[in-house]
Amino acid sequence: MTETEFVAACEQVLGDLEEALDALPIDTDTERSGLVLTIELEDGSKIIVNGNTPLREIWVAARAGGFHFRHEGGRWLDTRGGQSLHACLSDCLSRQAGRTVVLDDRGDR
Repeated sequence: MTETEFVAACEQVLGDLEEALDALPIDTDTERSGLVLTIELEDGSKIIVNGNTPLREIWVAARAGGFHFRHEGGRWLDTRGGQSLHACLSDCLSRQAGRTVVLDDRGDR
């Protein structure tokens, strides 16, 4: 994947995430700056999703830890466990919000 392709794909994923977060039954505030999406939950905790252009990865930082995702087979998959980006974010959001949260995985393309 070229740098241009990565940036376009990352922009798409972050935009899809913003839309999906707006549709959730939990209160979140999002802030976007370039390839960085900051998600703030009601309790003030944050989850950071950012594109790492040199490595062509999307990184997630949450209370549960740090996760790295590569575009493989048409999906963004965790480099260690193979979990999809949206499944990981659903887990992280659920833990930090204290209730079950499920993000639509259409953005894992």
